[in-house]
Amino acid sequence: MEMRLEELYRLLTIAGIMLYWLVIAGVTVRIVTKRRAIGVALAWMLIIFVVPVGGIIAYLLFGELNLGRKRAQRARAMFPPYGQWFASLHKWRLYQPQTLSAFSREISHLCERRLGIPALADNQLQLISTTDAILKQLIIDIHQANSSISMEFYIWHPGGLADEVANALIQTHQRGVSVKVLLDAAGSGAFFKSHWPQMMRNAGIRVNAALPVSPFRMFFQRIDLRMHRKIVVIDNRIAYTGSMNLVDPAFFKQNAGVGQWIDVMVRVTGSNVPVLHSIHAWDWESETGERDLPAIPELNAHHDDAIKDMVQVIPSGPGMPEAIIQQVLLQSIYQATTSISITTPYFVPSEVLLFALCSAAQRGLKVTLIIPDKNDSMMVEWASRSFFSELLDAGVHIHRFQGGLLHTKSVVFDEQFSLIGTVNLDMRSLWLNFEVTLAVDNLEFTQSLVALHDGYLDHCIKVNRKEWKNRRIHKRFMEQFFYWFSPLL
Repeated sequence: MEMRLEELYRLLTIAGIMLYWLVIAGVTVRIVTKRRAIGVALAWMLIIFVVPVGGIIAYLLFGELNLGRKRAQRARAMFPPYGQWFASLHKWRLYQPQTLSAFSREISHLCERRLGIPALADNQLQLISTTDAILKQLIIDIHQANSSISMEFYIWHPGGLADEVANALIQTHQRGVSVKVLLDAAGSGAFFKSHWPQMMRNAGIRVNAALPVSPFRMFFQRIDLRMHRKIVVIDNRIAYTGSMNLVDPAFFKQNAGVGQWIDVMVRVTGSNVPVLHSIHAWDWESETGERDLPAIPELNAHHDDAIKDMVQVIPSGPGMPEAIIQQVLLQSIYQATTSISITTPYFVPSEVLLFALCSAAQRGLKVTLIIPDKNDSMMVEWASRSFFSELLDAGVHIHRFQGGLLHTKSVVFDEQFSLIGTVNLDMRSLWLNFEVTLAVDNLEFTQSLVALHDGYLDHCIKVNRKEWKNRRIHKRFMEQFFYWFSPLL
């Protein structure tokens, strides 16, 4: 009897091992046949082979771009009407491709062909670079709204001026203004646990959570895919976008040990406000099924060659062309002739982006990278440092900001053309999350962004190449360890 039980256990053990390796083989084949970036594929294979069982579970939860069947069906039905709406912009007098600068022409052509969204002239852009000023101006605009307010953020954190924004929305809605608020379910977890959602809903404001997270949903859609956009549209005539979540830094992540968050927003009036509004409408419909596209601009065949200040709105994420913002970024880097200046809180570049930056420095451009000295993500901080040696050897100037967590996401090329929005320079922003950025061909605005970068540099410590080469061995080990996971961060 004991021999039979022993034989049974042996057979079950062999069967279990064979099943485990069959599952590993199946998942490995799945990774390879997906034809994703080689670094991403190798990182997932490393996790699967090094972490038994857990690696397979992690891949099934986080490894593939799966928004869920219902949401995917809804997105497919949305493509034709939104495509028609974007196509209508070509008939507007503010579609003036003949006024594009040589630099922005290729960017615009790329976005038109892949997104169907053209660059539009006649935009008034205001760069607001302090969080208090951003929130106070937003409150003023909310109180002056006449018809509608549409908002979406990754994080809304209660406290301070953020609460004043909520009160302003309630008061404005009570005088007849329609208010819609869309917040990422994970990023705004503290907000949804507070009294504010119910208080706003009781007042009649529509508040919805984007991409809800629950144990049930994780088996049907990827749970780390997030709504990272920051958009406010008021009366379809004023818009905000940029790096700042709806938080008062004096009340946000005070125990993280990184100081207050440093952000910017762009206040937009003019032709691209309806375009930003349409992106909010897309996200709102994706979550609720309710269609509320803004009014299509009226047809006007008159063209005024004096109107310039071209801005290209570039949304990205599932349902949008893959890696469109990375394409725009790479195209801009290779077109630059004198300088590139970058601010980003999370710098974990793809192989092609790293190569492009190093190539730019090696062909004589002044390439400046401004990142926080301390980061709220330990993994990102160590992974980011793993790229320093290669960048420094190529001649890139790396500056570590000392005045808080620099959260501004912007790039300036040749001090004449700029990208600004919600996109971090990491794989998650460039490949996965719902993001939006503005490509700006407006000299006055870009010069204000140059001045802002110069102000950041006054609070930075420059990384010395020789000293960096002599850093301690345990730091090198940590950098190399997290480097292997950089394609997944």
